[in-house]
Amino acid sequence: MAGKAKILLMDDEQIILDVTNEVLAFLGYDVMFAQDGAAAVELYRREKEAGAPFDAVILDLSVPEGMGGKEAMQKLREYDPSVKAIVSSGYANDPAVTAYSDYGFSAKLTKPYKITDLKATLEELLKK
Repeated sequence: MAGKAKILLMDDEQIILDVTNEVLAFLGYDVMFAQDGAAAVELYRREKEAGAPFDAVILDLSVPEGMGGKEAMQKLREYDPSVKAIVSSGYANDPAVTAYSDYGFSAKLTKPYKITDLKATLEELLKK
């Protein structure tokens, strides 16, 4: 599905946005990004209402200066119960990572993630 899928990437660290965007673009994905959950939710709604919905969302779990992935996931699920979202975090022991499906996420990526993990996780998610 790479090359056809549209991905929303949310992270508060610009370097992660830049590097992950480059990797996803290299893998053939169309990528848009946001730096906090509120911006991600708004972008998701805007694109869906414009008839160009995202195929998957990658949400950073913790955003110190804004809405994090857990709250953004709740809002996205309320808006679109079929949203496919990956929780991304450096905190592998956080309950939202260890029991990600309990929080509405479809998959998880532990930072720093490898390109192969990112690729495999997205490919598996997009098959569903």
